[in-house]
Amino acid sequence: MLAQSATILVIDADTDFTDELSIILAFIRQSFIVSNSLDSWHVGIDPSEPIKAVIVRCDEAENTFPTLLNSIKEFDVNLPVIVVQGESSYSQSLPIDQQILGALERPIGKTELLHLLAEAEAVRGLSEKHKFANTLDLHRELVGTSRPIQQVRQLINQVASSAATVLILGESGTGKEVVAQALHDQSPRKPKPFVPVNCGAIPPDLLESELFGHEKGAFTGAITARKGRFEMADGGTLFLDEIGDMSLGMQVKLLRVLQEKSFERVGSNKTIKANVRIVAATHHNLENLVDEGRFRLDLFYRLNVFPIEVPKLSDHREDIPQLIKRFISRLKVDNQASIAIAPSALAALANYPWPGNVRELSNLIERLSLLYPGSSVQWQDLPAKYRANGDWVAESVEFEESEGSWSTFEFDEVGIDGINGVEVDKDDSVGSLTTTFPKLGLDLKQHLRELEIGLICQALEEADGVVSRAAKLLKLQRTTLVEKIRKFEINRIESASGF
Repeated sequence: MLAQSATILVIDADTDFTDELSIILAFIRQSFIVSNSLDSWHVGIDPSEPIKAVIVRCDEAENTFPTLLNSIKEFDVNLPVIVVQGESSYSQSLPIDQQILGALERPIGKTELLHLLAEAEAVRGLSEKHKFANTLDLHRELVGTSRPIQQVRQLINQVASSAATVLILGESGTGKEVVAQALHDQSPRKPKPFVPVNCGAIPPDLLESELFGHEKGAFTGAITARKGRFEMADGGTLFLDEIGDMSLGMQVKLLRVLQEKSFERVGSNKTIKANVRIVAATHHNLENLVDEGRFRLDLFYRLNVFPIEVPKLSDHREDIPQLIKRFISRLKVDNQASIAIAPSALAALANYPWPGNVRELSNLIERLSLLYPGSSVQWQDLPAKYRANGDWVAESVEFEESEGSWSTFEFDEVGIDGINGVEVDKDDSVGSLTTTFPKLGLDLKQHLRELEIGLICQALEEADGVVSRAAKLLKLQRTTLVEKIRKFEINRIESASGF
């Protein structure tokens, strides 16, 4: 099991390429090491340091790639290699090698890179709690002491040690993946990988290859053989998120695997045993989908062996203070600016219906940490929709220090004056802003800096992490945007996936 600080190793003699990739990796909050020497790249690297994956470019005029690949194998035979392809004929015909996890084309997109890094985590046995797509994850921690959360914990304890298939139900953003991770961590399969698959996010024609893997040449673009998620999860847990969005054709193939405990890669006749525990999740009512003919009844019975329903946040509001405290703690761990939540703001949040559930709460706390770094967030600092009930302003709410109860919870005030009264609303256009001047004034230079950083982050997110596209959105030269990214040390994104 690798440590949380697992690093990505980038090897290439072209400094322009390594600079470009460094910006992308910093943007998606990845720790990385760059070496511009193809011969002595391993000098100075501690063999005991956890390496998640190696990224190399395969576009050399001379045939240096096989030599580099062999040296990587000598360093660590199990280290996944991600190849960035070029236009040369050699680059387009990569050798068959199990160590090559996959290939990327330039310009490198954030989504494709994140996808391969997620597979590298699974291959290396990384716990899903360290998944990079969400900096505020609470994996392996089901936060809260309310009765609904205690009931979920009890169900997890009852089924974790068995091999039974579990179906997790609940609205989007309630933390179904947290429950799945907790099931894995409390089961005998904990030493083995926890591998998640979002069935709704992968196109139906690619889901079969994603689950079962494929052989080289099985279809257009299959430039090398590749393991599927079932093989990656061997001995561990396969989490099928949004199972209700799976096509009927794939439902038939999944049912066969559940029945026979075996499968074949796409393009292969070789049968592979599937030693995995299946945990599925959905926000749909599967029984309604069965009635509508959109979900197979036999697969529903296979999955619905042990159902666990995750409550929506509005049903356990008393856990909001503990959740907020945990999110703020995660900000500190990730070296982001911390904040405090004043009692008036906390009371307003308790009165909000939370349609986005815990995911919405985590995103709000991260947003507030960007707007008011090192500050105590007051009621008037909250976005308008969270302070719809103005009665909370005049109400004096006292919270004594006791973590188990809503009425007796207190946050530590950090005692740093921040920028109050500035509200940033994100809509379809990058940089839509509404500002009100605070009564106590503000540091204009710092305020403008924060706004510029926020707009750059939004543009990079909109451009899928491709700097040149983000520069066009911001009407800037690419080199200008690169300099701003370095100047502001932008090394994070505002997570769209949330909890």
